[in-house]
Amino acid sequence: MTQYQPSPVAIVTGASRGFGRAVTVALLDRGWAVVGDARRASELKTIAAELDSSQLIALPGDVTDASHRDALVTAAIKVGPLRLLVNNASRLGPSPQPALVDYPESELWAVYQTNVFAPLALIQAALPALTANGGVIINLSSDAAVEPYPGWGGYGSSKAALDQLSAVLATEISAAPTVPVYAFDPGDMRTEMHQAAFPGEDISDRADPEAVVPALLRLLDARPPAGRYRAADLALSGVRP
Repeated sequence: MTQYQPSPVAIVTGASRGFGRAVTVALLDRGWAVVGDARRASELKTIAAELDSSQLIALPGDVTDASHRDALVTAAIKVGPLRLLVNNASRLGPSPQPALVDYPESELWAVYQTNVFAPLALIQAALPALTANGGVIINLSSDAAVEPYPGWGGYGSSKAALDQLSAVLATEISAAPTVPVYAFDPGDMRTEMHQAAFPGEDISDRADPEAVVPALLRLLDARPPAGRYRAADLALSGVRP
């Protein structure tokens, strides 16, 4: 008799729109179960209805809330083996983005809470299950993490901190090499957040999020050494295990 094998489980934060939604759809298509969250409960409810999949567990909430992070991990473990954490949820900050000399302290704190502290806390909560199941951690980065664009000091510095956090984590958990940590830079995309970064501008030349997902899936499949990877480079080089 064939033994039942539960689907691999992923946690995807910010799953209701943009890149998070595209990643969620792609994973479901591959037979994964996805525990997805979003701050906008109505949007998350809409995507759940549209996809109509029993493999999608939609949990509205804010990743900066410790009880919500615990709920995400608990839900994932109940469904099956947790093998992927995608820290996609991000906060841009004020729109238009202010120069650092004018950046409100409270706004900068909120950006770091979402883009740095919450991903680390969720990794801490999920790591035991990811280690047990040979999982992968992918933190969404940005070219603003490595390029000093005027007006991107808040968001960019938070993503730079996330890059360094990812690199240090990868070194610290090297005793468990079954859990590689990747910082993934998707490049510019046609998303609501990117539009907010360029209010009033035409961003129709940016890539659709769905077009970038294959690069993330290539990273997931190939599992190269831990590090920072650009979607454009993955598409060109085709990483290998």
